[in-house]
Amino acid sequence: MVHEVTFIPGDGTGPEIAEATRRVLEATGVPFQWDVQHAGVDIMEKEGTPLPNRVLESLRRTKLGIKGPITTPIGTGFRSVNVALRKTLDLYACLRPCKSYPGVRSRYQGIDIVLVRENTEDLYAGIEFEKGSPYIRQISDLCVASGQQALREDTGLSLKPISEFGARRIVKFAFEYARAHGRKKVTAVTKANIMKYTDGLFLAVARQVAADYRDIQFEEMLVDNMCMQLVQKPELYDVLVLPNLYGDILSDLSAGLVGGLGVAPGANIGDQAALFEPVHGSAPKYTGQNKVNPMAMMFSGMLLLQHIGETAAAGLMERAMAEVIREGKSVTYDMKPDRNDPTAVGTSQVADAIIAKMEELRVRA
Repeated sequence: MVHEVTFIPGDGTGPEIAEATRRVLEATGVPFQWDVQHAGVDIMEKEGTPLPNRVLESLRRTKLGIKGPITTPIGTGFRSVNVALRKTLDLYACLRPCKSYPGVRSRYQGIDIVLVRENTEDLYAGIEFEKGSPYIRQISDLCVASGQQALREDTGLSLKPISEFGARRIVKFAFEYARAHGRKKVTAVTKANIMKYTDGLFLAVARQVAADYRDIQFEEMLVDNMCMQLVQKPELYDVLVLPNLYGDILSDLSAGLVGGLGVAPGANIGDQAALFEPVHGSAPKYTGQNKVNPMAMMFSGMLLLQHIGETAAAGLMERAMAEVIREGKSVTYDMKPDRNDPTAVGTSQVADAIIAKMEELRVRA
């Protein structure tokens, strides 16, 4: 079966790591038909939008995509293309595995944690009011009328919506994922002791859903304590399910436990489509230098293979990547013990090594 996939190279270093990933995916032997679609800063300059409708139309048609990183301006400029894709296509579940691979420099070993982050609600829902907006006064008046404190006139405001619907489907996704992948425990992470009507709702729903999955252990954790626990005893955790903002922060924390964003894959999954992408940014200062680490996007490609049921190919790809990492020869500068090591290879050479390793593993088998 040929799998049609929307292929979005991204911007900055995105096209380089995306092409390396495509080569490795094709080398697994799985047949792909790529629909190449461009988005990001470069397209913004040409077409006036970083996310043309044709990109969304392609993803709606193929229902499957893989994407390189896209630059999001800090504080000014257009809103995140990543967030727009997730919201428009209702990719409500963000899957971020964090797994230790021997050869990756880290203070920890043996970690295998999966974060399941709600993608569409919470403080990232994009419901914001700029300082000076007339709506700030109206919202302040509403706060006072409901017995709460007024807002200062120089306030900027972001709303934090969490619905029962959104909480239920993400927690159910986490439990279904745990069951399908032989995971033993799901931990719901909130700040429900303080935000009782948002995080409190998320936790109440999580408890209800957990009652339908008696075969999987359930526990609750406050997000501040969870940060400490992950640093002190990460081996105690398996699947974490979190509202949007906490999921974003803790996924980076967890990536740090296993060596950094260079080995941190991501998937954004909904009922009608799925989009796979690395967690890290576009690193525009390295554009065109064949220097950056493509492993995170390659691991995202491995998740894509798992998602479409190509489990043997996914296993082959992961084993090949793990061996290349363990050997430590054909890796980029950031994965060397000394970042100035002259034996570090470039982005495309990492792909060459993994492709060769897959062939070697086939011969061994």
